[in-house]
Amino acid sequence: MNSSYDNRQKPSHPILMEVRQIAPNQIIMTYDKRTDLASATNVSNYWIRSNVDHPIPPGMASEGMDWGLSESNAVRPDMATIIPADNSNMRFIMTFRFKAISGLMHVVLPCFVNLEGMTGFDGINWGSFSNNMFISM
Repeated sequence: MNSSYDNRQKPSHPILMEVRQIAPNQIIMTYDKRTDLASATNVSNYWIRSNVDHPIPPGMASEGMDWGLSESNAVRPDMATIIPADNSNMRFIMTFRFKAISGLMHVVLPCFVNLEGMTGFDGINWGSFSNNMFISM
């Protein structure tokens, strides 16, 4: 995966600024810039780590804390869906098939999300100021 330094060399891209759990099986994600709707709502562009290692029990997580990001451990369409929360193209609700396991730490890691009107971004969409962690309720 690319480093933060690598991302500075890439074209402008949206950064995930905040993630909050809003229901037992839902989170809301907020980006700092308007996103390309197709890339922001593609669940395969997201990884969710939890502090439970393999095997990952059914819930919101797609991988354990020390796993690398790969196509095989991205969020899958049979695990969750993403819809816009409003017309801003900056806020999205991810709804999971299973409820979160209470008390687990989760880290949301989006990649490949483009700016509105753009395509082809191939890096990470979080940064040092991202509040992309939450403890499930």
